[in-house]
Amino acid sequence: MDHKFAFETSMGWIAITWTDKGLKTLSLFGAEPPTPTAAALPSWVAEAVDQIRGQLAGEAAELTRIPLDLQGLPPFRRRVLETLRATRVGERFTYGQLARMAGSPGAARAVGQAMARNPLPIVIPCHRVVAASGPGGFSLFGSLASKERLLALENVILRHT
Repeated sequence: MDHKFAFETSMGWIAITWTDKGLKTLSLFGAEPPTPTAAALPSWVAEAVDQIRGQLAGEAAELTRIPLDLQGLPPFRRRVLETLRATRVGERFTYGQLARMAGSPGAARAVGQAMARNPLPIVIPCHRVVAASGPGGFSLFGSLASKERLLALENVILRHT
């Protein structure tokens, strides 16, 4: 069974869902709080919320310790997301580099699709993946400026060509 909760961050309202196995989704809702929210949070969810808030406020957070529920994802997408999640704060990769790291050289386009369908942005840091020719796309928080802000929180500055 999926549980839901919404919370405010420095970048807007975020809604998460989780199961007994871990976080399942993370979505941004902007200035308006989404509904519904859970009345009581398990301690691990409350800790995850605090870590996500901290990350978005520029504090060091250990998001790799948050348990995830990636069941139901296609094997390729799951492998790419797990590979990306294992990267360190401040690293940046092209879609092609991440494809090679995930064991699928030549699958840069498919990696791009996996990033576009990432159910847990920030926790699985898709903002760290850029196009070989520049920053690439970014739909979370509505803009490329948000991708640049998330990278800046990790002390990475994108240089546009």
